[in-house]
Parts: sequence; structure tokens; C-alpha cells
Amino acid sequence: MDKQGKQLKRSMTPGQMEMIAIGGTIGSGLFMGATSTIKWAGPSVLLAYAFVGMVLYGVMRALGELVYLKPGTGSFADYGAEYIHPVVGYVVKWSNIFQFIIVGISDIIAMSQYLNYWWPNLPDWISGIVMIVILTLANLASAKAYGRLEFWFAMIKVVTIIFMIIVGLLVITVGLGNHWHPVGISNLWTHGGFFPNGLKGFVFAMAVIAGSYQGVELLGITAGESASPRHAIVKSVKSVLWRILIFYIGAIFVIVSIYPWNQLTAVGSPFVETFTKVGITGAAGIINFVVLTAALSGANSGIYSASRMLFKLSVDKEVPPFFSKLSKRVVPNVAILTISFWIFVGFVVNFVLTSINSASSNLFVIVYSSSVLPGMVPWFVILFAELKYRQQNPQDLVDHPFKVPLFPYYNYFALLALTVIVLFMFINPDTRVSVSVGVIFLAVIIALFFARHNHKAQA
Repeated sequence: MDKQGKQLKRSMTPGQMEMIAIGGTIGSGLFMGATSTIKWAGPSVLLAYAFVGMVLYGVMRALGELVYLKPGTGSFADYGAEYIHPVVGYVVKWSNIFQFIIVGISDIIAMSQYLNYWWPNLPDWISGIVMIVILTLANLASAKAYGRLEFWFAMIKVVTIIFMIIVGLLVITVGLGNHWHPVGISNLWTHGGFFPNGLKGFVFAMAVIAGSYQGVELLGITAGESASPRHAIVKSVKSVLWRILIFYIGAIFVIVSIYPWNQLTAVGSPFVETFTKVGITGAAGIINFVVLTAALSGANSGIYSASRMLFKLSVDKEVPPFFSKLSKRVVPNVAILTISFWIFVGFVVNFVLTSINSASSNLFVIVYSSSVLPGMVPWFVILFAELKYRQQNPQDLVDHPFKVPLFPYYNYFALLALTVIVLFMFINPDTRVSVSVGVIFLAVIIALFFARHNHKAQA
């Protein structure tokens, strides 16, 4: 598993792993970003979420098949290095670190703004630093403490979404909050049709949706700290994806049925409006608490995931050995503190630049969204590595209880779909700059790998 005898403690339960995977994908993107995906695709966004969900199911099954055979911390990076090329494992690890540092910075900034709802006079820099300290301490405590915290963060989001779906269905079917006049589902086709922006808008929305699903591969990182990785990965993969699809598609179905899709920008938060519609006082406060929890969850997962990948880089002798140092609580404390430090630096830089010139916030939007492509790298690697593994080790799959269905066609379908999504990110003017930044980052990492290894060879 981990080299040099440096192994993390297997203390996470299957339930915690399951909720971590759910919590990692149901974040601020659903609560705050649903309007942007609906803007592109209209009501057909329901099919877009389902389609990307099908693609992710292929990724999850491929990951599950490999983790069942070889569970370990940052396992999908190992698969890339072993079955494709060492540069692939290197790129995956740095992509994961880059992605989750950026996610951590954006979530800390979001949290400081959410706290202004209750404490408008509280300076953003104070609330941001306090949140970074709390999350760092939680990660330093133990993997079990992280798992427990993430379990409850995810539970809050899941309960809110389920409640939202139930309330929304009552508004649609019996007219709750609408003077008992059922709203129905005619909004799905009466404002320009189900595909109001055609195929192009549909695929544009899939790029944003792919970003909102990122984090589901966290199962491949937590496997190294699961008490029973084989049982946990099978249970998690089987249940996580359909739950995520129900939460996303259920919530979006309610939103686009109750409100005309082309008027959502005037509505504000559809979640707040839906709860307010049925007479729930304090709906804005409830949703603000939930999105605060979602941002906490995202930053918490970011510190956890990126620190484990930095630990892996150190174990694999790609960065100095002190990054793989384990504390008495058997967590990579140096790696955790390093990731937290860079999230803190990013938060401070954002605060300073936006204080000097508010226009500079556009630069940060580009940087934040540039993490989408590096975040998709593990998906490509998992699908391709599983193909290569099958070719090289057919004997291991003879009695395997959790094989990828429709192999290898499901892999090809998922790889092709992800490639199309990336290509449309270059076509879409709203995502072209950010995906280009992601490409530049990946090119720099690849160049660094070969420069470093060429230098080693010459030495």
C-alpha cells in the first residue's frame, strides 16, 4: 500500500464514506448554482443531470472495481502511475491538490459572506480565519473526526433537499402554498419548449454540471482510511450515485416545475422562495445555514483530500519526506497544515485585491473555475486505468463480485462523453478562459515531471 511503512489509520466506517461521497458532490453548486445550469438548458437540464450522472456511474464502477482489488490512500493516482504512465499519477495528485485548494479558498470566501447574514458587522477576514482554524483542527484531530464532521455536514444538506422535494411536490400536486391550486408541471414545456436553447445549451449546461459533481471520487482517497475498504466501497458505489441523482434531479424538477425557467433570475434562491411559498417563516435563514454548511463541507473535504495527495507525493518521493510525517493521531499533520496555509494565503490575497479594486474579483472567478478541468482528470484516469488493468490482469477479474457493467463499452461511452464536455467548454465563451487556465496548469505539471526525471537520469 503506502511506501516506507507509512500507513494511515483505518478508522472510517462505511456510513461515513458514503456520506462523504454524497456530501462531496452535493455542495454550493446545487443550492447556489442551479439557476446558472437552468439558464443554459432550460427544463432539459433534468436530462443533462441524468446524462452526466450516467457518465459518473461508469467512473464510480471502474473506481469500485479497482479499489476492491487494491484499496489505498489516493488509490486512483496509483492506478494511473502503474497502468498508464508515471506522469499520469503525478498529474492526478497535483490536479487534486490544485482543485481542492481552489475549492477551499472559494468556500472560505463564501462562508465569510454567509456569516454576514447574521453578523453584518463582522469583518470577512476574521470569520474566514476562524473557519480555516476550525477546519484545520478538525482534520488534525483524526480521520475519524473528519469523517464524523463530514457525516453531519452531509446529513444537513440531504435532509434539506429531501424536505424541499417533498414540499415542492405538494405545491405541484395539491397546491400547498398556492391557495390549493396545483401548479402542475406545464412549466416544463410552455416557455420555449423542453429544449429552449437547443443541443448547444444542453451540452453547455453539462460542463457546469460536471463541475458540481466533482468530489465523488473522494471514495478513492478515503479507502486508505476505511476500516473495511472492500465492504465500504461496494456499499458506497451502489448507493451513492442513485442518491445523488435523486437529490439533484428531484430538486431541479421541483424548481423548474414551480417556476418558469426563464424567470428564475428574478426569483433569487429557488430554495428560499419554495419554502417561503408554503409559509415557512425564516426560510432565508434556514437556507443560509444550509449553504454555510455546504461551504464548510466543501472546504473540509478540500483540506482532507489535498493533504492526502500531498502525503502520497511525499511517500512516492516526489516532494520532500517531511510532508509524509504522521502525527501521534496517525494523520499527515504537516500536509494538512500546508494545505490549510495555502487556502489561507489564497483567502488573504483575494481579500486584499478585492479591497483595493473590486474589478479584480473577475480574476478570481476565472481562477476558481479553472479547477474544473483538473478536477475531471481523475475521472479520465480511472476509466482508462481500469481498461489497462483488465488487459494486464484478466485473472484477477474471474471471481470479482463488483465488475464494471457492459465492459469495455461503458468505459468508451464515459470517456467520449467527458471529452465532448471538455471540447464544449472551449466553445462556450463563458468557460473558455477558465478551461484554458486548467490546460496551462496541466501542461506546466507535465513539463515539471519530465524536467525533474530527466535531471534525475542525468545525475
